[in-house]
Amino acid sequence: MKFDTVLAERKNKVIYRDGDLAVKVFDETFPKSDILNEALNQARVEETDLNIPKVEEVTKIDGKWAIISTYIEGKTMSELMKENPDKIDELLNQFVDIQINILNKTSPLLNKLHDKMNRKISETNLDATTRYELHTRLNGMPKHTKVCHGDFNPSNIIITSDGTPYVLDWSHATQGNGSADAARTYLLFRLNKQDDIAEKYINLFCQKTDTARQYINEWLPIVAASQSVKGKEEEREFLLSWVNVCDYQ
Repeated sequence: MKFDTVLAERKNKVIYRDGDLAVKVFDETFPKSDILNEALNQARVEETDLNIPKVEEVTKIDGKWAIISTYIEGKTMSELMKENPDKIDELLNQFVDIQINILNKTSPLLNKLHDKMNRKISETNLDATTRYELHTRLNGMPKHTKVCHGDFNPSNIIITSDGTPYVLDWSHATQGNGSADAARTYLLFRLNKQDDIAEKYINLFCQKTDTARQYINEWLPIVAASQSVKGKEEEREFLLSWVNVCDYQ
């Protein structure tokens, strides 16, 4: 296998291009169960009619696990936003429409978002009282079966030359409540210090889905806590700053 280009480098993994294929190679520290779960998530989402890369093979390359998928030629929505700041509103509209299209799908074999968040809250270093409050709030939220991406942000959307959007990276996909997925996207914008875009995004999402902003806000402490388990220290500090805040304006 000849790697033409390094497409992206992340902690514990590198994504290469090999002709019409994208090869995600994980280092030895990455849990095999997580790699196989990512491939399974992607295969299950393939069974919807969403535009996503197809899993071609799960294999080992030089002793390292790798997921091989179809390569999608194009630019990320993140790149397009940087190149066309005058089109941010137009791109955000498209961004929200893509997310809503995903949330309109079901994939009954995906893991449940509710179960994952309960587990993640238990894994935090938060005190018992706070964990209890978060578990109680989560257990009181409506349980849905919508496909949730789990890391929906502009860098995970490729726009091809003919304008077709493809959504990448389904490692965090679950089925659950779409407002939790929106809360996660809002926090990702905030983590990236894109506060203005975060507000535009969440207002668009609420408008297009007829969802109360207060309802999204109810999810923020739950999502922040569950996402704080992994990641950089500064990200954990930011996320945990949302956990004890009960009401947002």
